[in-house]
Amino acid sequence: MTAPAELAALVRRRIAAVADPAKAPGMQAYMKSAMPYRGVTSVPLRRVLRETFDEHRLDDEGSWHDTVRLLWDGAAFREERYAATTLAGHRLYREHQQPHTLDLHRDLIVDGAWWDHVDDIATHLVRGILLGHREAVTPVLAAWACEDDMWLRRASIICQVSLRGDLDRRLLVHAIDANLDGSTRSAPAESTYGREFFIRKAIGWALRDHFRTDPDWVREFVAERGPRLSGLSRREALKHDR
Repeated sequence: MTAPAELAALVRRRIAAVADPAKAPGMQAYMKSAMPYRGVTSVPLRRVLRETFDEHRLDDEGSWHDTVRLLWDGAAFREERYAATTLAGHRLYREHQQPHTLDLHRDLIVDGAWWDHVDDIATHLVRGILLGHREAVTPVLAAWACEDDMWLRRASIICQVSLRGDLDRRLLVHAIDANLDGSTRSAPAESTYGREFFIRKAIGWALRDHFRTDPDWVREFVAERGPRLSGLSRREALKHDR
């Protein structure tokens, strides 16, 4: 088995080995990232990470957790943080996705503070834990919906995307209603939540996704909220309405 520090160092070396520095500035500009890129696009990055994580197994949950943190906290390039979130959700460590693991995911969401990290964690890792442990996890995600941190609130709104018939509608309604003052352009400047685009977009995305399962319910929800729902959220929610 591989030690956390050894695996983290190996991942960084292998990412560097397949990097194309000429691509790095464009990737950084596209993502509006303060952290630089190595210049590794998604296909070679997935291949490197798959091979590395399959070849070098970690002993236990503690080693897995420590390696995720080492990759994340010590990252000098954004691809190294993608490696951390890939390891966090790796199939070999699926049994580590437990309610207490939300503490790790919360840290990555708050520190990552951008849609590429947050959306992946919310719609894969957080969603999976919710599905497996609804009684313990639902109150946590309901609390996230009311946090000051915008990205935790976004995660609470979108974490049920793609659940279809397994969606907890009460949780979705709570997450959206807790953020309506941050979804409308008319929110007062002193509002805790402000006028965040990413909250308004998240509300629309979550409703648009549920529209595939229950369009009548989504139409009614949108109508009931009226002007409290932003134009962006409304358009996204009803994007596929005919």
